[in-house]
Amino acid sequence: MKKLKLENPSYRALLVNFSEWLDVLGYVEDTVYSFPIFIQEFFYWLEQHHILRIDQVHSEHIKEYYDYLKQRPNERGGGLGKYHLNKHQTALKKFKEYLQKHQSVKLTLGLRAEKINRVEKLNILTIEEAKELFETARNQTYQKQKYRDLVLLVLLYSCGLRRGEAVAVNTQDINYDVRQLHVKKGKNHKERLIPINTYNLRILEDYVYDIRPMYPTINGNEALLINQQGGRMRAADVSKHLKKLIATTENNELIDKNITPHSLRHSIATHLLYQGMDIEIIQQFLGHSHLETTEIYTHLLHKL
Repeated sequence: MKKLKLENPSYRALLVNFSEWLDVLGYVEDTVYSFPIFIQEFFYWLEQHHILRIDQVHSEHIKEYYDYLKQRPNERGGGLGKYHLNKHQTALKKFKEYLQKHQSVKLTLGLRAEKINRVEKLNILTIEEAKELFETARNQTYQKQKYRDLVLLVLLYSCGLRRGEAVAVNTQDINYDVRQLHVKKGKNHKERLIPINTYNLRILEDYVYDIRPMYPTINGNEALLINQQGGRMRAADVSKHLKKLIATTENNELIDKNITPHSLRHSIATHLLYQGMDIEIIQQFLGHSHLETTEIYTHLLHKL
């Protein structure tokens, strides 16, 4: 819905100011990017209903807009799920906070979050789809793009790293002799060692010694994943490259799953459980503090 064009200059100005406010407060990139898109759709709906001033909006308008969200199809033709409806609600709540602090406008929402099972929002690859992603990456013409995407898949899927953990990996964190990856900047500052099989180790080795030197490096940058300018790749870049790779498969069923970097982490955990690995070992592999967090993957086995 980010292509919706706003005609009202006051709404356009509010949207810019709201975006800058989120950025200044230090919200993560996904929030700074997605929340203004949700509010843009809200403004567009207001314009279509001839509500041209934000101080004219009352709770009935909000309820009508939310009913519209429940009925409108998403960009791929299906209806909005409870998870995405709640994301719209969260954006509206944050926008309400912005209005109260900076525009002296009180916005009454009167909405209740949709009750969802946490498992419902976890989307995963099948084992065949995971293999398809690796094969698609391998078939790319340009070596730099090919190995960048393969390394992303190794880190996010094969090693089960979070997006932030992946971009924090340095070249010296790979131990080729014992076939391990040392995750030094895990969640809550926890470290862990992840085993790497021969196939994945070869991908990393080829990238580090043959492909990575093709990139410029800034001040001896030791980051494993570097961008075209030679700096450390950002978390947002990881999401962008993964999205492009998935689109390259031209597999509509896979594309419709809206797979994210974290989906690959969910996928490998579920696949390992399916293949018989003890759940305690999977807990260590993922770096979960509590076994209850890992046990959620037992409910995803039906998706394979």
